[in-house]
Amino acid sequence: MSTSTVTGADTLGAPAPVLSFSPVTLSVPGRPVDLQVRVSAPATGTGLAVILLSHGQGPSNNLSSLNGYAPLVNSWAAHGFVVIQPTHLTSRTLSHLVADAPGAPFFWRSRSEDMSHILDRLDMIEKAVPMLSGRIDHTKVAVAGHSFGGFTSSLLLGAQVTDPDEGGGVSLLEPRIKAGVLLAAPGRGDVLNGPMADALPVFRTVDFSTMTTPTLVVTGDQDDSRHFTDMGPDWHADPYTLAPGPKTLLTLFGAEHGLGGIAGYDAAETTDENPERVAALARLTAAYLRTQLRPGDPTWQAVCRALTAELDPIGRVESK
Repeated sequence: MSTSTVTGADTLGAPAPVLSFSPVTLSVPGRPVDLQVRVSAPATGTGLAVILLSHGQGPSNNLSSLNGYAPLVNSWAAHGFVVIQPTHLTSRTLSHLVADAPGAPFFWRSRSEDMSHILDRLDMIEKAVPMLSGRIDHTKVAVAGHSFGGFTSSLLLGAQVTDPDEGGGVSLLEPRIKAGVLLAAPGRGDVLNGPMADALPVFRTVDFSTMTTPTLVVTGDQDDSRHFTDMGPDWHADPYTLAPGPKTLLTLFGAEHGLGGIAGYDAAETTDENPERVAALARLTAAYLRTQLRPGDPTWQAVCRALTAELDPIGRVESK
């Protein structure tokens, strides 16, 4: 295991202008409403890798939809990624339409299936977005998710659960996804004792031992999610601690569950607003995914080397 100290230094190069197009509407058989996505991409470049971004389940209406996470999305797209954001069925923007649908209100299985539906229709999405056709490398796909979106992403990366209603193991591994970023994701289930523990029984059954896809796990050292567990901030590091390598853990100093405000610009629900932290996190995650999706690319290693000597680090990196 290796450890280094990090700040927000940037070796990604100058950002490009960003194009954003929404909604792209996908008809999915059996889904109670159409799947709508936002697509953001740099205005220039070809052979672009894809990041599928799974939103969390915060108190705002539109941040938990294709309209959220602009601080991350804009930065990732500016640095060469096509970012695709679905509105999952859990979004408050859809609650009046899907309240009685199977899987309500948390739709834990549907959330992961949304990402596979997007990949099934990537050609269609590429052609629907102006100036994007022919610019995507369909073999270079990553997933990222915040909070509940981190759980969604964990399943796509190989974690398994037991269906709390039907019993039996469930694997939603998506082999087309080559790397992942988990942002303040839920941890193990055997320590759940908070008021939300019974609302999401599927969380109790998660098994990270099967999550073999390369993943960057991002936690805040002040992210104490007492509504799920009294384990403290270390709970969010479980996807790193309990999963096999290759895995990397980025612990952000002073960060709470919003990690500085990634869900939206000037979002009232952010308890630890810190634009510098958000900007650094966006660059660090972009560097990690660039290296994972393009073997031999030195960006992540260069970032870690450059950040080791900083006097005022935003956090630390461990890997295994």
